[in-house]
Amino acid sequence: MQYVFRQQIIYFLLVEAELFLSLSRQLLIVLLLVLVSSCSTYSVQVTNHAEGQHFKRDQAVNPYNCTTQNDVLKIMTLNIAHGRKEAFNQIFVSAETIKQNLSDIAKVLSEQCADVVALQEADGPSGWSGNFDHIELIAKQAGYPWHYRADHAQSWLFSYGTAVLSRWPISETIEHTFTPSPPTLNKGFLLSKVTWKAATKNQQQIVLDVVSVHLDFSRKKVRKRQITEIAEVLNKRNNPMIVLGDFNSDWFAEESVVKQLTQKTKMKAYKPHADNLHTYAKRATRLDWILISDELEFTSYQVIPDVISDHLAVVAEIKLVN
Repeated sequence: MQYVFRQQIIYFLLVEAELFLSLSRQLLIVLLLVLVSSCSTYSVQVTNHAEGQHFKRDQAVNPYNCTTQNDVLKIMTLNIAHGRKEAFNQIFVSAETIKQNLSDIAKVLSEQCADVVALQEADGPSGWSGNFDHIELIAKQAGYPWHYRADHAQSWLFSYGTAVLSRWPISETIEHTFTPSPPTLNKGFLLSKVTWKAATKNQQQIVLDVVSVHLDFSRKKVRKRQITEIAEVLNKRNNPMIVLGDFNSDWFAEESVVKQLTQKTKMKAYKPHADNLHTYAKRATRLDWILISDELEFTSYQVIPDVISDHLAVVAEIKLVN
């Protein structure tokens, strides 16, 4: 009896040791991934884009037959977590599973019929996440003929950053990678100039600046420096503006960068003191935001409950201020 008991104890210890070593290996791999990012550099790139750079409008699948409303613009933001959903790290997820996870994201985008979508942790062909373009897959399945990705972090193993998908034409993009902040991976933003035919008396075309942004997760001082870089770019622009993305900060945090960015750029957030708009379940906090300039106003705002990432998607409707 004692012999059997000792065997059970030994077996338990071996299992625990194996689990510990497995976790240690995973943490070691992630640490190595962080270290190889140090070769990434600061950069700003402005690009003019023509309609249908990747594929024509009629080649995009639109399973929900979304119609564009001229008087209201529906916008959405989501950190897609490299297609891993809630897994520990995408390097441990098969390409087939990642494709299915991204198809789930495309389905939600289609169901929501968002006109413009901002995505973060958006991968191009990368060894750690299936070796295919995540944004092109989502865009085709969800019916977005205009889609662009800025690669802020690049190495032999990965290539990813921020992205914008749109049913309205995009004529120009600005890709901005923040000043490197090792040991964490590079972050940045993608600004897309979107032409929106708003329902006004003159049926005029409104040119909007739509910005998909991702800030550093680890240090307040880095995030503070990054929003200073954002403000320097945005304050030179004259178009109505929408900034969407993962700020890794809530409104109540000490030296909240969300609050600071609204002050630096004179933008506004939807009910910033609300306690029911959490977007990151692990910390029950609001890390993902949509900010708009004074020419625009919110008509609706909600957090989508579908679990398609480790973040929840935010969807809002906006219109021009009368």
